[in-house]
Amino acid sequence: MTHTVLIAEDDRAIRDSLARALMLEGYRVRVAADGTQTLAVLAEQRPDVLLLDVMMPGPDGLEVCRRLRAAGDRTPVLMLTARVEVADRIAGLDSGADDYLVKPFDVDELFARLRALLRRHPPEPATEVLTVADLRVEPPARRAWRAGRELELSRTEFDLLELLARHAGSVLDQATFYERIWGYDFGPGSKNLAVFIGYLRRKLDRPGLVPLIHTVRGVGYTLREP
Repeated sequence: MTHTVLIAEDDRAIRDSLARALMLEGYRVRVAADGTQTLAVLAEQRPDVLLLDVMMPGPDGLEVCRRLRAAGDRTPVLMLTARVEVADRIAGLDSGADDYLVKPFDVDELFARLRALLRRHPPEPATEVLTVADLRVEPPARRAWRAGRELELSRTEFDLLELLARHAGSVLDQATFYERIWGYDFGPGSKNLAVFIGYLRRKLDRPGLVPLIHTVRGVGYTLREP
């Protein structure tokens, strides 16, 4: 697995040197030159580890770390500083940093500390999300929302919705639904699929909302914007 490291360091020579070393080690790298830029990058995309210089211009590394923790962000932070006093290390850890490395440091020690942080704080798997118009479906959690309101779906209703959302815009025939949802075909005269599609429609296409489930006569059903 390739991990992403954000280097927040105002010294360009150090920043560039660290970026090259980390990329050669197989990491994806993003960089920031001050506290404001660091917070902007973090808001855009959460890295797996943050290398954070204490003495950055406004806000400094300690304040950046405090803001992250106050916002509930648990991104592992390795604080980098030229300060060697015990009180400085304590201030860094009290701000919410997970580890502290004093400059100048050996790059192999940096790699070892990064590996240790990633073992203790493995990245969370990305949540799979399917979206169609104002419909949001999260298959791993088996939850779905329409226009910001969570839908209360039975197991079969959710399975139908997930299948439709994964193939949004495509028309699925009756045989596909029976094979993928129930595991067998009830036969051409069965109304089972139509009944469950009706249940799902009543929950998904509420009054005032644009219908998303459409019948393609003689073929099957599709999920799409009109």
